[in-house]
Amino acid sequence: MPKGMVLYLNGVTSTGKTTLAKAIQEKANVNFYTFSHDTFQQMISPKFLSENYWKYLSEAIVQAYHTAKLMSDNGINVIYDGMILDTDELKPHYQKIISIFNDSPLRLIEVSCPLEICKQRNTERGDRWENQSYEQSKIMAKGISYDMSVDTSVHSPEESAEIVVRNIFNSNA
Repeated sequence: MPKGMVLYLNGVTSTGKTTLAKAIQEKANVNFYTFSHDTFQQMISPKFLSENYWKYLSEAIVQAYHTAKLMSDNGINVIYDGMILDTDELKPHYQKIISIFNDSPLRLIEVSCPLEICKQRNTERGDRWENQSYEQSKIMAKGISYDMSVDTSVHSPEESAEIVVRNIFNSNA
């Protein structure tokens, strides 16, 4: 059985990863399941998150990767909406991802936009604090070898999805 593709969308909050994931699902000619750090964070008891946020979130993130790997191994395509962070609990986060997905068709996609736009989006959303993207940018992992990048301040979600789909499927032809 051929392995399913894993598209990892990496970027700080409000860069448009979730919207891009939904647009990719619409544009692609194959089915993709999508989930995120947030999906797995919601599985954690708030009691334990409040006691040691990074410990429990980091455990959940690693388990999310193993879930995506299992799905890929079973021929299921996955879009993972996340952030490759270098917190003490996850270091070296990028290397963990590479190790977990070592024999899977993983594509790392940088999703970016200027932090001022993220700040504006955070304010408009109302479920993020104004400078959340800036704070996350300080702990994002460095030295990641991306398969491609999209800037959501330049392209609409649909245009960004078209760029990703064209790039991913042309590189696999």
